[in-house]
Amino acid sequence: MSDTSYTPPKVWTWDQESGGRFASINRPISGATHDKELPVGKHPFQLYSLATPNGVKVTVMFEELLAKGHGDAEYDAWLINIGEGDQFGSGFVDINPNSKIPALMDRSGDAPVRVFESGSILVHLAEKFGEFLPASGPERTEVMNWLFWQMGSAPYLGGGFGHFYAYAPEKWQYPIDRFAMETKRQLDVLDRQLADNEFIAGNEYTIADIAIWPWYGQLVLGRLYEAAEFLDVESYKNVMRWAKVIDARPAVSRGRMVNRAFGELHTQLRERHDASDFETRTQDKLEAEES
Repeated sequence: MSDTSYTPPKVWTWDQESGGRFASINRPISGATHDKELPVGKHPFQLYSLATPNGVKVTVMFEELLAKGHGDAEYDAWLINIGEGDQFGSGFVDINPNSKIPALMDRSGDAPVRVFESGSILVHLAEKFGEFLPASGPERTEVMNWLFWQMGSAPYLGGGFGHFYAYAPEKWQYPIDRFAMETKRQLDVLDRQLADNEFIAGNEYTIADIAIWPWYGQLVLGRLYEAAEFLDVESYKNVMRWAKVIDARPAVSRGRMVNRAFGELHTQLRERHDASDFETRTQDKLEAEES
């Protein structure tokens, strides 16, 4: 433990020099910081996102729908660079007043509909296309149970464990221990559920898997926070089995690439406007054309 302790003031004030990887974009107020219109492409769905776990949920969903033959699920995916504050542009805030990715404009009907929060987007698309979510009954309820479990649980993984383990300006034992314990408890919840089920909500692949895998599947596959060894993820054998099965799905591989602006260049498809973009417009090819 630290030799010094923090005594909170009577009234908290914003310290803009608080440090940490995201200190430059975090703030205690909402709303736009600058005027910026968003681009609009040719497809019914306009997605504004980044390939964080929350963003990957939606691009995987779109790619899975297209893989099932839903041609009217074609979409344009525009990059929102949260490190540069794109999420605080006026056009983005009009879609999502919470300034978080992903944000979607559904232009397939008579009037555009904004959809924000990744869980809401998954349900919206599942209901629109009749896929990956049972229409009624106990099976639907079980999928929704796990979808909302992810919404409530992942902030402890990302904003809690991930922040203090990987992004905070210093390593502090207390918050790392606290959130590592909770992350491991959540992995145990999943491991017990997957002991008797092929997928999260039963034996069918659903939006519960699509929501949970980008966080917990990628965590155990060693793709989040460089924390796989620290968390002993290999001990969660059922989660590992499930994570690898989903990782092998072609639509998941494509979805991981969309709006990706980090990692190896051949894995980055920063914008996606056509299925052919995966073959012709990855960042390695674009940079080769420029050189």
